[in-house]
Amino acid sequence: MNDWLDEINWNSDGLVPAIAQDYQTGRVLMMAWMNREALTLTASENRAIYWSRSRGKLWRKGEESGHVQKLHELRLDCDADVVIVKVEQLGGIACHTGRESCFYRVFENGAWKTVDAVIKDPKAIYAEGHSHD
Repeated sequence: MNDWLDEINWNSDGLVPAIAQDYQTGRVLMMAWMNREALTLTASENRAIYWSRSRGKLWRKGEESGHVQKLHELRLDCDADVVIVKVEQLGGIACHTGRESCFYRVFENGAWKTVDAVIKDPKAIYAEGHSHD
């Protein structure tokens, strides 16, 4: 039934890296991991669902922040070991720091420089004690 999942080269932990990309601008928003269940649910629920390695459970992106990623397209690379999740990022914020993208630092003159502003203070996004979606 899920033969399409068998075509993926899962790593030794049964995971595949998933790159979330804005479906309109092409901007890379974040990278997270998916297991078979997360990818199956992403496809069936039409929203990005990841596997949280730190918490050892499914992570429905936006379940705490409200910043859901609506699925527009799934792509698999040539080696079948990376997935791109083209999404509409609700709220315009993908990063738990309150920025559009998790990739907000640029390497300049031997150091990482923050170049993207915080759109919304994380304290206003998350309940006390939660640093992460």
